[in-house]
Amino acid sequence: MITHPTTEELVESVRLWIDQIRPGLDPRNAFLARVAANALAAVGRELSEGPAAEAEAVRLMAGLLGHEGTFEALNAELCAAIRGGDMTVETAGLLPALHVMAKHQLAIDQPSYRPEGAGPRP
Repeated sequence: MITHPTTEELVESVRLWIDQIRPGLDPRNAFLARVAANALAAVGRELSEGPAAEAEAVRLMAGLLGHEGTFEALNAELCAAIRGGDMTVETAGLLPALHVMAKHQLAIDQPSYRPEGAGPRP
């Protein structure tokens, strides 16, 4: 049976290669290589962590809105409800759900982000 690298493995391999050659590049290209490596790292995290984060977001939004749907549809509806004032900080469960979804998004987009007052990274 022929096997091939997974998407995650391919992304990580290219990211590591960029990091390997970056020290030998001129400053401008070293910076651009770092940007590219960081973008690939974000893509890798999206591939590995994104499905579970999206599934949990769908579950939370469905609970708030009272019905099932796709991530895109539920997210649009939730945003419209918040924008329109139908859901506020007083809406039961809204802030905890938004907190969880924001933490998942930060874990993918900015994994080294530590909010003020947070302890050291685990």
